[in-house]
Amino acid sequence: MRSVEAQLLHRPPGAGAGDVVRHLLAMQAQDITSAYLAFRARSPTLTRADVEAAWQGREIVRTWGPRGTLHFVHVDDLPWVHALTRRDTGSARRLAQEGVTGDDLLPLIDRALAGQGPLTKAELGERLAGRAGGQGIVHLVALAARHGLAVLGPPRGGKPTYVHAADWLGAPIPAEHDRERALAELALRYRRAHHPAEPEDLAAWSGLPLGDARAAWRLAPAPEAPAAARGPVVRLAPAFDEFLLGWKSRDPILPAEHARTVFPGGGILRPVILVDGVIKGVWSRKGAEVTAAPFAPQAPGLLDDEIGDVRRFLG
Repeated sequence: MRSVEAQLLHRPPGAGAGDVVRHLLAMQAQDITSAYLAFRARSPTLTRADVEAAWQGREIVRTWGPRGTLHFVHVDDLPWVHALTRRDTGSARRLAQEGVTGDDLLPLIDRALAGQGPLTKAELGERLAGRAGGQGIVHLVALAARHGLAVLGPPRGGKPTYVHAADWLGAPIPAEHDRERALAELALRYRRAHHPAEPEDLAAWSGLPLGDARAAWRLAPAPEAPAAARGPVVRLAPAFDEFLLGWKSRDPILPAEHARTVFPGGGILRPVILVDGVIKGVWSRKGAEVTAAPFAPQAPGLLDDEIGDVRRFLG
């Protein structure tokens, strides 16, 4: 059974937003509200403002990470995480599809971002002077991010922002050149947060080739299994939570007859009700109002504390 304790879902006291990200190594952050709620599921005291402060304070950084998708990463881990997980996410092909061509694309986006602070897509489009529009702008930023030159800033007016790494972090993100050290750190940290797991799980989570994942596994000692939490652990986990995305297969935590309810297709992954590490239903929210839909009747009051805490967190 997957360890809810390794994933901090037993909500140990005292962990700040940076501590949570550092422990999990990288936290899925494609959808910002879901990412915020992943912090709530792992801390009894963190507020949304605490997470935003850690982001504004540069303790955690939103950038392209494992599998080429957006994650929060602790600033101290950026060089080696970036070195291992940066990948050709098809930027050149996608840019061509968007009509963004030329042999100067990296200098172009570098100049457009440099010294400007966080820019919305519309603001960045103006600085690109017609060279890119729509998703072509985002793919240009992704190209810069591959070279350590860009990250995402906090949203402004509900819209994502993009910022030069030197403006936000003081310098471009350096790449860790000791690949063996980086692989060993990756395996050690992954295994601490994903117990039990195998190299195939690490490969699926990180996006690394299986051979690299196996090499990393050999380089890192196996960490001790986390101590079991007392009593049942009931959580309302958000869509795209690391507990669902951190392993190759979801079969151990999701009964096959309910798989389509949780993953209906089209890239949708619904928020789930977790009871002792097993998915027992789904839930939804409108603002801070929560509607739970368990697969089967649950004990009266089982979800009351969690529903109340989601309301607390979202304010």
